[in-house]
Parts: sequence; structure tokens; C-alpha cells
Amino acid sequence: MSTDQVQLERRAAQRFDFHLPVAVRLAGSDREGCGFTQDLSAQGALFYTDFPLSAGDAVELTLVMPSEITLAENMRVRCRGKVVRVSQPAVGSKSGVAVHLEGYEFLPESPSDLQSSRNLERMSALHPHNEEPTKPV
Repeated sequence: MSTDQVQLERRAAQRFDFHLPVAVRLAGSDREGCGFTQDLSAQGALFYTDFPLSAGDAVELTLVMPSEITLAENMRVRCRGKVVRVSQPAVGSKSGVAVHLEGYEFLPESPSDLQSSRNLERMSALHPHNEEPTKPV
């Protein structure tokens, strides 16, 4: 085995491949957007959005955390974190945004929240969830 084949895993928490709708808000402002996750862990998230963000931005993400992460039932959560990386889109308008999560707030689920979640799910389903952009021939 060559050294090129060996990679160290630097993540402190297990990462789960979940494509979930997410609401994004720039902390301290009323600017909001939406997107969809590619993966989640207890300490971070990678999501795609056309909402403009930059490394270092403080953000709030609102989503339904799956039971695999909460170790209980699915829970609606508002997460506070900082953007650590923004990858510009190769194709389309959605940037990949990596966020280090610093805190959580569990939220009650209301009927209007369920409808908003369904709307985001429908929107998320319209966008491809490829990990790597396709390359033109």
C-alpha cells in the first residue's frame, strides 16, 4: 500500500449522508435562504445553497435532525455555527457550504412548520445531490 492510499480521518464525529431541507439565516440579520444538506454530523454539516455566504460567517441552520444523529426520535433543531468553507459551483448556482456546528436549540414542531418542511423537501428533490460535479466532455 502506498502512502497515497492512506488517508487520516480528521473528523471527530461520525458523518451521515442525509439529503435534508435546511433553512439558513445569517446570524444577527434578517437575511434568510434555504438549501439541502449533503451530510451531517454532531459537529458539522455540508449543504448546498444559492444563499450568499462566506468563510467566517456566523449562521443558524434549521432542520429536522434524523434519529441516527439524535439517538432518539427525529427532532426539529436550530443549530448555530460558523462557515468554514464555501465551494463555488462548477455547474448551476448552488455553492457547497461547510459549517462547524457550535450549539443546538431543540424547537417545538407546529403544523405550519410541517408544511414548510414539506415545501423544502419538494424543492430539495428538484436538485441533484451529486458529491462530485459532472465534467463536460
